[in-house]
Amino acid sequence: MVRGLRVSMLLLAVLGNLAWSFTAKAGYNGKLTVEIDGLKNKQGQVCASIFASSQGFPNQRDRILQKQCIEITDTPLLMTFDNLKAGNYAVAVIHDQNSDRTLNRNTFGMPVEGFGFSRNPEIRTSAPKFSEAVFLVAGPNTNIQVQLKYF
Repeated sequence: MVRGLRVSMLLLAVLGNLAWSFTAKAGYNGKLTVEIDGLKNKQGQVCASIFASSQGFPNQRDRILQKQCIEITDTPLLMTFDNLKAGNYAVAVIHDQNSDRTLNRNTFGMPVEGFGFSRNPEIRTSAPKFSEAVFLVAGPNTNIQVQLKYF
């Protein structure tokens, strides 16, 4: 009887530790590093926006979870975002050559500055869907690469 009680107590302790471990990991915040390559020059800045859902992706400013713009110093360029909860995200990047924080377009609506997206989806006649650019943040450090495109 005593041996059975010890085994039961040990089992409860192990299960309690497992439950705490899963809860602690579910509440962590991770870091995302975005490596941006393909810049055609070092004019202006690069801006990256993180979206947590398809709503507003890739260009509604009021739906952006985090945004960052940095001057171009090196290529490839590295941008880091902190405090991301575990989950699905998509990133939109622009080479903002005139530093107006907008992807400028010509009279036909075609971008005249470089742009790119997480997972580097093929660009046809419009911006990709969230599902084509989505990636998972599931650990303390997530690294992605974005290759800029120019028309």
